[in-house]
Amino acid sequence: MEKTKVNKKNLLKFILGSAFGVFMFMIPIPQGEAFTTPLDYLKGFISNLFGGSLTYILLTLMIVSAVISTYDYFCKPAWIRNNHYLKKGFSTTPFYLISKIIGAVVAAMVVLGFGPEFITSVDTGATMVGLGETLICIVISFSFILPFLTDCGVMEFLGVIARPVVRPLFGVPGRASVDLIASWFGASNAAVILTREQYMKGFYTKREAAYIMTNFSLVSIPFCLLIADTVGIANLFPGFYLSICIVGIILAVICRRIPPLSTLPDTYQEKTGKQISEDVPENVKTFQYAVSAGCERASVFTAKNVISGGMEVVMGMLFDLIPVVLSWGTVALIIATYTPVFDWVSYPMGLYLQLLGVEEAFAVAPATLIGFTDMFIPALLITGITSVKTKFIIGALSLVQIIYLTEVGAIAIKSEVPLNFWRLLVIFLERTIIAIPLLVLLANVFV
Repeated sequence: MEKTKVNKKNLLKFILGSAFGVFMFMIPIPQGEAFTTPLDYLKGFISNLFGGSLTYILLTLMIVSAVISTYDYFCKPAWIRNNHYLKKGFSTTPFYLISKIIGAVVAAMVVLGFGPEFITSVDTGATMVGLGETLICIVISFSFILPFLTDCGVMEFLGVIARPVVRPLFGVPGRASVDLIASWFGASNAAVILTREQYMKGFYTKREAAYIMTNFSLVSIPFCLLIADTVGIANLFPGFYLSICIVGIILAVICRRIPPLSTLPDTYQEKTGKQISEDVPENVKTFQYAVSAGCERASVFTAKNVISGGMEVVMGMLFDLIPVVLSWGTVALIIATYTPVFDWVSYPMGLYLQLLGVEEAFAVAPATLIGFTDMFIPALLITGITSVKTKFIIGALSLVQIIYLTEVGAIAIKSEVPLNFWRLLVIFLERTIIAIPLLVLLANVFV
């Protein structure tokens, strides 16, 4: 590490730029009876600014994405293929082209009010259109602020400081602790996008990125409070949230050591290669090296990087990611809402819950698996349950499962990280099976 990188200019960029990024992503600020982050507040401001027009903005984006991607796929025009940003948004594979077309059709049906109810209902397509609108606001608020968190040196600084704890415990770089904190106070889908961008830049291996996405992308504290309130146990929130944290850490320790995560290649993104070094050289103090690493990263931070990096994220998210989330999230919710599939496949889970002494085991069994489609559905399914302990267990379970197709799952699948549908399903089942007895134990303590 060159000592010349630690100078007044780089220190200012490191300290001020990182402080702004940390403030926007991680510092909790009061909002009513709960807390939020400045970034989440900005997202809400943008949503209010667009108002009712946001629905039509989403529809326009979905149609533009489907039409131009279809044109690109069949005609391969140079003006798209030779432009980095346009290629990011519109050049795609046959599978994702179909996904974009489905997304545009679903958006049109919901927004314009036509088509079968199983597609347009509030339980399916309308829910995903609402999520799409939220993602637009997240992307707009997120994209041009993200570089202050990732490129000003704070991740390098914390990576060196946190490595002695995070690396042996979780098997990931110390900088992953930033992902975890950002998710705790912000939103799980934002944390997954952050991890994806770090993988693409060469700071995580395939295995590390997959592990972080499926274990560190916890839902935010405000959403945990919303779930507790929905199922009627808001009075137990301190124990409820502590249980989520305890079980989340235990799952993170276990899951990295078992397949499929343990079998993923521990190699970096091929185009960028390894771009990370957190090992402290001999005869150098840890804090001194952490500051040097932060300044090294900050030395290449420029306004041009913010604009170009932000534009790349905007194009990829608005025209490539959101249509896929909208299309396959709707399909997943249709299966969950209008078919008995989850009632059939959840019977073994009913036996498992019954074996562990969970009251109303078979009544809540579908809720243990339906969370694979969306994080909020399990809470809605158990509102009629009378057992407070059972509500505590299933409510907390829905929040530690993490892998929700409508949010985390769709983003992970669409990324270049090797997480396909079946791997995500296996990881989801592993987390569910391991978490249930732990939550039963904790429910007996806190309820």
